[in-house]
Amino acid sequence: MEILYNLMALVTVLTIKHFLADFTPLQTHYMLANKGKYGHWGGISHSGIHALLSFVVLFVSTEMSFDILRTILYLSVGEFLVHYHMDWFKENYNRINGWKSTDYQFWILFGVDQLVHHLTYVAMILIYASQILHLH
Repeated sequence: MEILYNLMALVTVLTIKHFLADFTPLQTHYMLANKGKYGHWGGISHSGIHALLSFVVLFVSTEMSFDILRTILYLSVGEFLVHYHMDWFKENYNRINGWKSTDYQFWILFGVDQLVHHLTYVAMILIYASQILHLH
């Protein structure tokens, strides 16, 4: 039962991390304005903050070994790639369709964006947990 509580704690902390990285000054106007430009430092730095914070959350959550450290690094890189490309897609799809925050479709796409980010955390936790359980 302890592992279940630990996994739920990870879900909770990653959700709070997501809020902090997306909806506080950790995401600057510069990042917001440039996430739709592929390869722009604004989107790269925003996704990098997400990946770095997830790395820290996972790093401090267990006893460390080389295998676990490698898994955490891979998961953080994977999150960076998913987050970056989802944000880039969302920004461009909104722009191509001319959707603004007053349009219903804008909010549907915003919801899809958030769903993808949170399902990424579910996948990360499943992979992370399987690695930890495998080593113990």
